[in-house]
Amino acid sequence: MPRASAPSASKKPVGEELNHDFLWRCHKETPPKGYIAAFNRSYYEDVLITRVHGMIQNKEAERRLAHIRHFEELLTDSGTRIIKIFLHISKEFQLKKIQERMENPEKLWKFDPSDLQERRYWDQYAEAYEDVFKETATAKCPWYIVPANHRWFRDVLVQRIIVETFREMKLSYPKADVAASGLLGPEG
Repeated sequence: MPRASAPSASKKPVGEELNHDFLWRCHKETPPKGYIAAFNRSYYEDVLITRVHGMIQNKEAERRLAHIRHFEELLTDSGTRIIKIFLHISKEFQLKKIQERMENPEKLWKFDPSDLQERRYWDQYAEAYEDVFKETATAKCPWYIVPANHRWFRDVLVQRIIVETFREMKLSYPKADVAASGLLGPEG
C-alpha cells in the first residue's frame, strides 16, 4: 500500500543545488516505490518564474520543457505515476484572496508582498503556462486544469482525479513473506 511522504516544494535554488542541473534537486525528492509524494509547484517554477522575469530566454525555456517531458517519461517508465493538477483562479479572485489576507489578522501570516508584485506579470505567466501545458502534457502525464475560484468545487474535482487514478492503478497491500524473514523460526 502506498505510504505518503512529506510534501515537497521548490524554492529558489541554493548551495549545492546551484551546482547541478535544474531538475537535480527534484529528482532526489521523488518518492521510492510504494510511496506517494506531493510536489507543490515543483520544477515547473524553474521555467515559469525564470522565463517571466527574463532570467532565461525562450530557447532555454523550450529546452527545459523538453527536459521536463523526458524526466517525467523516465519516471513513468520506472513505475512512478504522475498526476499534474493546475488550480486555475481568475485574476479577480486572486486579488480578493490577497485583500482578505491583508485585512484579516488571522490570515495575515499568509500574505506575501511578492504576490502583489507578481500580479503585474499576470499576462506573461498566462502565456508561459500555456507553453507548459502544450509542451509537457503527454498521454501518460496529462495536465488537469481545475477551476479553483470555488474551494468546494476545486476540492471535489481534485479528489475525483486522485481517486480515479488510484483505481486505475489497482493498488493493493503488499504480501508479507513471514517464513522468508526468519522471524518465526524453523517451526513456523
